[in-house]
Amino acid sequence: MIVRAEHRQHAHRVRLEWGVEGVALLAAECAAVVVVDVLSFCTAVDVAVGHGATVLPQRTSGGSTPPGGGPPGTAQRNDDHAAAAREAIDRGAMPAGDRHGCGPSLRPSSLVGLAPGTKLALPSPNGATLCAAAASTVLFAGCLRNASAVAAAVRDVDGPVGLVPAGERWPDGTMRVAVEDALGAGAIAAALDDRSPETDAAVDLFTATRARGLHAVLGGLASGRELIADGFAADVDLAAELNVSRAAPRMRDGFLT
Repeated sequence: MIVRAEHRQHAHRVRLEWGVEGVALLAAECAAVVVVDVLSFCTAVDVAVGHGATVLPQRTSGGSTPPGGGPPGTAQRNDDHAAAAREAIDRGAMPAGDRHGCGPSLRPSSLVGLAPGTKLALPSPNGATLCAAAASTVLFAGCLRNASAVAAAVRDVDGPVGLVPAGERWPDGTMRVAVEDALGAGAIAAALDDRSPETDAAVDLFTATRARGLHAVLGGLASGRELIADGFAADVDLAAELNVSRAAPRMRDGFLT
């Protein structure tokens, strides 16, 4: 990817770029990358790792909807689901279930009783896809719950650190900027020095939002309202908890541990 020098934020140790293009750029130039997907992948990873499980992030273009009828795009989601299930079995991991099911899934609240030692495969078009794309670098999964723990982990890294808010997806597959991911990146960056102006803007957003109340703001954002409308308010509550976790999930041999 050809990028202008002005866009590389080389003057600063802590840098921020969005989505799949951002993770490609920062993974090539930084000593460590933090993918931030607050609603819901990185929050699900934090809950799972906090219970002693490991997570296999899986690329997908449209989530993990199981086979069956559905709206346009369902065929691709079905293909993604089948491929993810095959990969999970090949890697000795438990395939994730559907969000609306009762088993472990991308829904963080489905993972609070996960048994230690579980290997769980989690596909998502945002956080998981970005983590899988950057698996060759030192990579962490960050969210509001583990912001301080992740910041402490990357402070020990010798070299630049890249923060990547994952964003969400519009129906046509293009990235939709997700404010909650900027908040998560800002929460992590608030404890780091030598930040780029792009990173400072995320810190300012986090600081202002924290004063207003993270639970209220996350629940009012488009992504939070979507989850609540689908019956997943408990997942928004889990995602809005700040610095309640000591986990700093890091990619090792393809798994976040």
